[in-house]
Amino acid sequence: MIVIERVTAESALVFKDVRLRALKESPTAFSSTYAKESQISDEEWIQRAVRWSSDGAVGFLAHEEDRVCGMVFCFESEQDRGQGHIVSMWVDPEFRLAGVGRLLILSVAAWAKDRSMRELKLMVTSVNHGAVAFYERLGFRMSGKTGPYPNDPAITEHEMWLAVS
Repeated sequence: MIVIERVTAESALVFKDVRLRALKESPTAFSSTYAKESQISDEEWIQRAVRWSSDGAVGFLAHEEDRVCGMVFCFESEQDRGQGHIVSMWVDPEFRLAGVGRLLILSVAAWAKDRSMRELKLMVTSVNHGAVAFYERLGFRMSGKTGPYPNDPAITEHEMWLAVS
């Protein structure tokens, strides 16, 4: 059974482990790189976890028994408190199409709804067709906003949005 838990300072090193796994497995899904983040100290990972469990941000980890199989983070827009920005969404390939991603997004949506947000936004790369299809199945739509992917300007990022009801 999949269990979704919030990221806390106590789970910072678990967060570190899953984030580094994600960066290795899906390098074009993130704006950072494994090479960069593998150099970050444990103290900084703890600080990151604290930031992601602050008033305006949340992080969730998906577990099946002792194995972490997914993560997602969301932060409230500083310019528009009615918007949440989803980042660092990842599901272990062995758990894809098993509902883990849906549970993670539903957890973020519940958090956003509790904060009276109107919409959730995220960026997805043009080469990540599986992610685009996944988000569309959940009701996300392309906003029309695009930009270059930071790690490879030949790849385009597309903004997608979902109304929070």
